[in-house]
Order: sequence, then C-alpha cells, then structure tokens
Amino acid sequence: METLRKRTLWGFGFGNMGFGLTTQVISAYLVFYATVILGMSGASIGILVSIGIIWDAVSDPIMGYLSDLTRNKKYGRRHLYLIIGGLGTTIVNLALWFIPASIDPLLKWLLMILLVLLVKTFSTIYITPYTALAAEISDDYTDRTRIQAVKTTFFLLGIFLATAFGMLVFFRSTPEFPKGQMNPDGYHNMALFASTLMLLSAISAYLSTYKLIPVLNSRVLANPKVSIKLFFLEIFTAFKNIHFRAVVLGYLFTNIASALISTLGLHVYTYTYQLNNTGIALIAGSQLLMSIASQPFWIKYSDKHEKQKAIKLGMIITLVACAYFIMTVFLRTYTVGNVYILLPFGLLGGFGTGGLFTLPQAMVADTVDVQALTSGTRQEGVFYGTLTLCYKLSQSVAIFILGIALDLLKFDASKAVQLSETVTGLALLLGIGSAVSLIFAYLSYKPYQLTRARMTEVHAKLDALKQS
Repeated sequence: METLRKRTLWGFGFGNMGFGLTTQVISAYLVFYATVILGMSGASIGILVSIGIIWDAVSDPIMGYLSDLTRNKKYGRRHLYLIIGGLGTTIVNLALWFIPASIDPLLKWLLMILLVLLVKTFSTIYITPYTALAAEISDDYTDRTRIQAVKTTFFLLGIFLATAFGMLVFFRSTPEFPKGQMNPDGYHNMALFASTLMLLSAISAYLSTYKLIPVLNSRVLANPKVSIKLFFLEIFTAFKNIHFRAVVLGYLFTNIASALISTLGLHVYTYTYQLNNTGIALIAGSQLLMSIASQPFWIKYSDKHEKQKAIKLGMIITLVACAYFIMTVFLRTYTVGNVYILLPFGLLGGFGTGGLFTLPQAMVADTVDVQALTSGTRQEGVFYGTLTLCYKLSQSVAIFILGIALDLLKFDASKAVQLSETVTGLALLLGIGSAVSLIFAYLSYKPYQLTRARMTEVHAKLDALKQS
C-alpha cells in the first residue's frame, strides 16, 4: 500500500491529463482544422492522419520493448522517457497548430506530416512507459482498477478540456466568426494551453513516482537480452496469451468507435445538427463528465462481479446510446439545433464508455502477471505497446476510410450548408459504424477468464519465484 498513497496515486494519474488533452486536440480538431481552416482536401488529410497513426502504432511496441530493456539505477526502466517524451510533445504540439494557411499546398502537407509524425513519436516515448508504469505500481486485483480509474479520470478531464472547455473558451462566437470553430486564432490559443498542461502533467508523473524506482527495480525478474528476433518473439508470445488476445481485440473494436466519434463528431455536430460552440460543448462535456462520474461505479461493479462482466455491461449501455443517436438522425427534422434531444446520447454513452476506458488497462496488467509466471520476465512495455499497436492500426484504416468518405459524401468545406444526403450520411456513418464496432468488441471479450481467485493464485506463485 506504500505505493498507493494519495499523493502518489493522484500525482501519477494527473500525468495522463496532458496526454489526454493533446491527443484529443489532434483527434477532434485536426481533420476539421486541416480541411476547413487550412483548405486541405479530405483525402489528403485522411492519408496524412493515417500515416501518423500507423507510425504511432508501430512505434508503441518498440518503445515498450526499449523501456522493458532499460536498466538504470537512478531512472529505472520508465522515468527518463517521461521527461524526454513530455518535453518533446510539448514543443511539437505547439508548432503543429501554427502552420500558415497561405503557404504552398505541397509544403503545407509536408510540414504537417513532419509535425504529426514528430508529435506521435514523442507522445509514444511518453505514454508507453507511463502506461507500463501504471501496471507496476501495484499487483492487487482491486487496486489495479483504482489506478486505472484515476488515470482514466484525468485522461477524460484532458479530453473534456479539449472538447467542451475548448469549444466554450477558445472558440467563442464573434461577429466575424459566428461559429467560433471557424476562427484560426482559437487553434493557436488552444495549442498554447494544451502544451503547457502537457508539460505540467509530465513533471507530475515523474515527481510523484520517482521515489518508487528502487522498489520497481527490485521487481524485475530477469536481465535484458537485446535482439530483433527476441523483440518479435515477445510480441508473438503476447498474442499466444488467450486472455491478452481477447483484451486486444475488444479494445481494438471499441476504439474504432472512438475514432469515428473523434474524427467525424465535429463535422456531424456542426453540419448535421447545426450546433454552435455552446451546443457542441454541452454534448461533449456531458459525455465526458458522465464517464468521469461513473468511475466509482465501475470500480465497485468489477470488484463484485469480475472485470469481464463489467466491461460487457459497459458495451451494452454504449450500444443503447448508439441506437438512440441513430434514431435522432432519422428524426433530424426535430433534432436540428436542439441540443437537449441529443443530451441523453451524451449521458448514456458517457456512462458506458467510462468502463470501456478503465477496465481494459487493468485487465492487461493481470495478463502481464500470468505471462510473467510462465516466462520469468515482466513485459509490461511490450504488452501495452502491442495493445496500442493493434488498435491504432485499426484506427488508421478507419480514419483513412473516413477521409475518403468525406469526399465521397460530397463534403465541401467552402459551403456553410452541406447537401442533405451529405449530412445524413455522415451522421449514419458515425452511429451505425460505432454500433457495429461495439458488437464485435462484445464478442471479442468472451475468452477472457482471469478472475480474482485466479490472480491471487498467480501472485502467490510470483512471490515464491522472486524469493527463490
């Protein structure tokens, strides 16, 4: 329990806020910013974002493997990367949102792809060791959910700041820009805010856990063996773990739904439902605040009924929210401009996704222990890196298709009012696509069978292994 002092738990959890903010700023605004503010085509930005996500995905297990191999008495396996990744993300994220709209289109695209790749790289250097560190802080079945719940709370607060708070503060309506999301200065101010918070978060994550480095070093079960062959072997071995494979596939599909909402949400709220910045902030804010408020419920429910049952409940609730959203599309005559009709979607979806954010991360921590008992090595970095590799690759494909879909649905950024079939198609793509992804996720989690009793047995055997 030494590692779970409130100062440690909440200071470390705060380290996820800056990452959540900068990541969501890119996810929620980059496509809109590039197509509407910078005048880039939907297909070109779809290719650009997909390349960035593919690189981000591939670099995750590499970074996880490197941090697993790192042995440093002063910085341990993770802490040096928190400094490098946090500082790099701070600087590059700031530059990304100050690209001039007037420069040559080819130069604009090249500059953006360079900055996107850099911000993805530094984000990976930060978040992969950070996520692995969260699994190392405690091996208690319930406390692991607590750690992930606190991390999730700050991550969602970061998303809240990017969406609801960002829309209200940085994209206020003005006489020149009645729809504040059309104002280029809003993106500059938002970038300054996000980068500042990213730096503060990285510092907090480092300082709150720095004193634990000796304890964390003592938990390492074997000295590192470095080879490319071993790297791929460890990834292959991770996939052979049936419980880990179930979490990977389930997380993959739920994050496709997340990619749909992040990428198309601003387009749909702006053009399909004709909401202003206040309305968009209310919908996004209600969803995120409900996700945060639901965290105590998911901790208690998963503790009482096991994690697998809890995550399935979260998906069922979120599917109901998707069904409600699809209904509002077909009743668009009554829902256009009426933010309160959309509010139940935000509240219900927020409650369900609260569990989908938290529980998979705690489940992966348990699969790492099961694997450590078999292999004799702790591979938190590889496991979490592989987890993000899979879902980000799927997201890259989804976002690439969505970029093309914007063009196929005849979305024209120069028009204040889009074609009726365009706005209806965008909303249905978001609602039906999310529902289908969640159904596949529900089926994917079925093989996961790690219970509290099973993990108690695993931990007892690991303790005996360390003492031998």
